[in-house]
Amino acid sequence: MKIIKIVLLIVLFLVTLALGSQNQEVVTFNYLLAQGDFHLSTLLGSVFVVGFVISWVIFGSLHLKSQLTVRKLKKQLAKQKPSESKEVVSANS
Repeated sequence: MKIIKIVLLIVLFLVTLALGSQNQEVVTFNYLLAQGDFHLSTLLGSVFVVGFVISWVIFGSLHLKSQLTVRKLKKQLAKQKPSESKEVVSANS
């Protein structure tokens, strides 16, 4: 099933690439400091890639933060388990 998803994603990417290459209209893009004339397909592609990279950076930082929290909590749990087992043994005596 995973292979089918990957193949479908590749096919959709290639179809999008083929349709985008047909759109070669030149547009004027005003950005913060200046403006430039770009092909619409190039502009859309670059904005998509920049958005993709920004979203992965945000997701990666959140994922890293959660993994560090999990590691810290596991260490705390490992420290508490030996002391709890000693308390149970001494309580049964």
